[in-house]
Amino acid sequence: MQGAPGAQTAAVRGEHPGAAAMTTFRENSMPKTPDVIDQWHSLVASGNPAGLDQLLDDDVVFHSPVVHTPQCGKAITSLYLGAAFSVLANDAFTYVREVVGEHDAVLEFTTEIDGISINGIDMIHWNDAGQITDFKVMVRPLKAVNLLHRKMAEILQAMSQASSAR
Repeated sequence: MQGAPGAQTAAVRGEHPGAAAMTTFRENSMPKTPDVIDQWHSLVASGNPAGLDQLLDDDVVFHSPVVHTPQCGKAITSLYLGAAFSVLANDAFTYVREVVGEHDAVLEFTTEIDGISINGIDMIHWNDAGQITDFKVMVRPLKAVNLLHRKMAEILQAMSQASSAR
């Protein structure tokens, strides 16, 4: 077998020939987490969506795991994310993995609600101004999607009734 030194040994072990080098490269060159992701984590940790107005671009697009069409605009995205804070932000919620690029991040999370384990990802894109322009949530398993659908509908309905009563 020809290739890089050590490639044959790595291949025999069933490893990617450059795995050790790639791991070392990532460990030694980890970029600083972008401010937008730090701000997002702060909002989630506080459970208070008040900072969303500054973090979201006016034309942000939100992709819900249960709504068929993308939701466009800061107001509707803030509403959905605020409701998600109410539903998901509990002691079990944690981000377990992050893949972060120059203008994109995928944040994997886990939580448990009503005895159902939930696993999901937040896919976030932001512009040069550091504002989120696209936010997509994906959730599994199906039991979790159904539970979140029901809980989010309850929260959104309560929010709607509260604003109508004013």
